[in-house]
Amino acid sequence: MNESQDSEGQHSTDDRFARYARQIQYKGFGAAGQERLSRSVAVIVGCGALGSVQATTLARAGVGSLRLIDRDFLELNNLQRQVLYDEKDVESGIPKAIAAKNKLAQINSSIEIQSHVSDLNFGNIGRLLDGATVVLDGTDNFETRFLINDYCVRQQIPWVYGGCLGCDGQSMTIVPGDTACLHCLMLEGPPAVGTTQSCDSAGILSPAINVIASIQSLEAMKIMAGKPDLIRRTLLSISLWDNRIREMNIEKLREQVDCPVCKQQSFRWLDGEHGQATSVLCGRNSVQIRLAGGASGFSFDGLKQKVADRLTRQNQFLIQFAADELQLTVFKDGRVIVQGTEDIALAKSMYARWIGN
Repeated sequence: MNESQDSEGQHSTDDRFARYARQIQYKGFGAAGQERLSRSVAVIVGCGALGSVQATTLARAGVGSLRLIDRDFLELNNLQRQVLYDEKDVESGIPKAIAAKNKLAQINSSIEIQSHVSDLNFGNIGRLLDGATVVLDGTDNFETRFLINDYCVRQQIPWVYGGCLGCDGQSMTIVPGDTACLHCLMLEGPPAVGTTQSCDSAGILSPAINVIASIQSLEAMKIMAGKPDLIRRTLLSISLWDNRIREMNIEKLREQVDCPVCKQQSFRWLDGEHGQATSVLCGRNSVQIRLAGGASGFSFDGLKQKVADRLTRQNQFLIQFAADELQLTVFKDGRVIVQGTEDIALAKSMYARWIGN
């Protein structure tokens, strides 16, 4: 190839990546990093507080394909910390994954964006995370995190854990076969339900979310840009209110513990031995009920007709209706969110009454 062809090829690359010029100028990233990023698939599980920051950051950075997975819809109190959305999104009643895709398409129309209105579980995780270059944790519960950990360790996919509460946050980057995994860190498994604080009891300030999600996003960019040697190899903990930053050295943890996932290759969350079909949603005064057998036998249109006189909202993704001072939101996949209670028994009773046994 002669010099003019070289120049022409370079000019073409510059045109394609012109919008990313400032990050390409950063020596550690460069054009090679941008090229790798543009061929990568980033999966974000949870499009709430952490996930909306992650999605915005990676879309603007030019990740090739962005896959968004979220089970919920928007409420007004989300806007305090979920930076991708506005009041019109709340009023529309569309699921977060759809609202996020719509916003991101306006930010960067040159990347592929997929949205899945789904509750990630052992039955669908293989389909939803297939082909991922990296997975980012935007969830609010350890049940889903342990499921992600099982899948990513088995499939050798890097993922980035993150969590926030109050004005505190944590993050840990996991590269299977190289670093410790989440189960190495928490050998006894996730804390029992009700034994830890939630955003209902402790509240949450958005600056902590922005910091942790930004750290997660940069760790994911390092991986996608082919710089895994630069990832953080500590458990990072921040307390912004008290101005404290702590790091726990976990570089040798994988060799020091007999992890059932890393060492024994036992994937009990992925095999469906753990996990609940019913769960209390953090900060929502709500209970989610998931059909154990999926949506088979469930008629979304049939239910809509049945509760037509009670409907408070409907769109192509969900319906909402009032019943006994509670509100039920039903998705096309048969999932139901019962708002107005954290009593699982009551939520199940309402489910059986209005949707089926």
